[in-house]
Amino acid sequence: MKDKMIEVIHEAVSALFGYPGKEVSLFHHNDTDGLSSGAILMNSFERIGYTVSRFSLEKPYPQVLEMIFSKSNQILIFADFAGKIAPLISKMNGGRNLVIILDHHPAEDVDDEMVFNLDGELYGLKGDRDISASSVCYLFADILLNQLNFEADDLSHLGTLGAIGDGFLVDGALSGINRELMEIAVERKLIRVVKNESGEEYFITLGGFEYPAAYITSSLDTLGGVGYYQDGTTLGMEICLHGMNPEIMKQIETYNKTKDTLFEQGIKFLKENIVSTEHLQWFNLADSFRPMGVKMVGVFCNEIKDMDFLDKTKYLAGFQIVPDEVPGFGPVTFNSTKISMRVSNHLTERIRSGESPGLNTFLPEATINIGGFVDACHGLSAATTVKVGEEELLINEVEKGLKKRMENNG
Repeated sequence: MKDKMIEVIHEAVSALFGYPGKEVSLFHHNDTDGLSSGAILMNSFERIGYTVSRFSLEKPYPQVLEMIFSKSNQILIFADFAGKIAPLISKMNGGRNLVIILDHHPAEDVDDEMVFNLDGELYGLKGDRDISASSVCYLFADILLNQLNFEADDLSHLGTLGAIGDGFLVDGALSGINRELMEIAVERKLIRVVKNESGEEYFITLGGFEYPAAYITSSLDTLGGVGYYQDGTTLGMEICLHGMNPEIMKQIETYNKTKDTLFEQGIKFLKENIVSTEHLQWFNLADSFRPMGVKMVGVFCNEIKDMDFLDKTKYLAGFQIVPDEVPGFGPVTFNSTKISMRVSNHLTERIRSGESPGLNTFLPEATINIGGFVDACHGLSAATTVKVGEEELLINEVEKGLKKRMENNG
């Protein structure tokens, strides 16, 4: 498992050092795991003399990939996404660039000497338990830096932070590779662990000051989600590498007020406008959540999934239009809407017991059936994109898939 992954990381690092040029284009996700992954990689590459162009993506959308792979002779790094679409990336790349994928979501391997898919799931590690994207990035950074006699231990707390942010706890505590990195960080006095009744509580040192890790992960998710189109991810990187400051704290407070206002308006709207089908309850926010990023429709679903006005026996789905821009990357014509799905606590138990199908068993298939884009989906949370105007078509396709599964199980 881990040994095989380390072996392939060595191969990727050797290919990197053998590739001409010292300019890296880094693409990473915009949540805590993605931001801590980006911080590890940016710091590591700059430490060994590489120039890094950094872009935070909510998803590795095909329209963005087409623009990325229109060029040749690049070093391209994808962190906290793209493990599932490695075959698509390989096809689009056509051997013209060196591509390294560092991920932990369900993945597909590819036989391509120019595309290294370093996704923990490919090596027997559970991406929702043993290893986060930030842990994968730390393992990569450790080998990268060691080759040039640098150490990565001072980044171990960031390798741990992504797992805390994603909530990858077993009996209330980090496990697997995530725990191994935590132990390095504890030894370096960058993480402090406090035992409690539910497991463990973590405290992280950033910029010489200690903070509750839960406060940092909440702040990073707010910056990356609510503030995505307002330079929030840059502030998130600042926190990861240098810690908090009063200006960032004030900005987080402003973002949280924006989120609270828009969420309150959204709940009021849904109480009168939620649409019910046989197995689903769904809604379309269109662009009413702007200027927040489209990650927020999933956060919103998660916040309301057990509220009294919803039917706990039905899957919850919400749509939000993807704006035609990527911060720092420029305008992109998406013409896309994102669907995020979540499940109530009632359905969570049924999915875990095998009585109801997980989201990953039907949403990707339904999306592909109507020509949409699928990157990574989990059993209890999932998101894909389709063209604007195809929202109800997707809902109907999901219902067909669910009906088929219910009949087969019956």
